[in-house]
Amino acid sequence: MAGIVFFKTEALAALEDFYTRRLGMRVWLRQTDCTILQHGNLLLGFCARSVLEKPGVITFFYESREEVDAMHNDLRDIAEGSPAENAKYRIYQFFAHDPEGRLLEFQCFLHPVEM
Repeated sequence: MAGIVFFKTEALAALEDFYTRRLGMRVWLRQTDCTILQHGNLLLGFCARSVLEKPGVITFFYESREEVDAMHNDLRDIAEGSPAENAKYRIYQFFAHDPEGRLLEFQCFLHPVEM
């Protein structure tokens, strides 16, 4: 089974630029007023609408601390603090926000997981 998480946006072009240029996602599909972006097995759809939604967290996970640190270095201007260990969930993480204020998490697991 596969799936796509969709969000409403008032800034479709700006979000596509941010998620592709800053986060390394690629355009998977363009539709009339929606763009679907891909990062590994994550598909995010953004559709032009006049009402925004900003619930939840969009989490990108990587295989190593070094990859999380590299993303932090690239996103230092929008990051909330430095990457740190979260002992409760056994992850290494930091947070940032997209151009419309959605919360983004960048993490790696500190224990084996199936990739």
